[in-house]
Amino acid sequence: MTTQPIAIRRKQPNSRMCFVCGLENEYGLKSRFYELETGELLALFNPANEHQGYPGRLHGGLAATILDETIGRSIMITTSDTMWGVTVEFSMRLKKPVPMDGQVRVIGRTISENKRFFEGTGEIILPDGSPAVTARGKYLKVDIEKIADFDFENQQWQVVREEDDPEQISLVTP
Repeated sequence: MTTQPIAIRRKQPNSRMCFVCGLENEYGLKSRFYELETGELLALFNPANEHQGYPGRLHGGLAATILDETIGRSIMITTSDTMWGVTVEFSMRLKKPVPMDGQVRVIGRTISENKRFFEGTGEIILPDGSPAVTARGKYLKVDIEKIADFDFENQQWQVVREEDDPEQISLVTP
């Protein structure tokens, strides 16, 4: 196994009440998203007891949720913070349980795109570098203003700097 340090280029915005990235949603994941020098997107979150499925394991539906969000946000790396991926198709494969006792790391990427759609893949990566869950999706590119009456100020859609924001991430590869 080798450890590969990867530089973080930019942090993506969070919102106030989104289940995945909302910083004020008491039951949410409070995930943070970072664009990597590899062109991929990294999501980090620390699961709470409410996120458990089987004892000590992240609920499979939440594994799908964080993978869908990470892959869907990957399009923002090459477009803008207001271009979102609306899920058209999504599938995942559960390979290993995701433990609840530490930070969960998710990697997502866009693998192809055209004017209206993009496809992506992603993984939840265990500390030993192995994938616990893999996913693939197809998304429609839509500006947030066409999805909902989105009030950027009220939703607090902004990059929130935190003391523990990493400047690089080390990923173990088997």
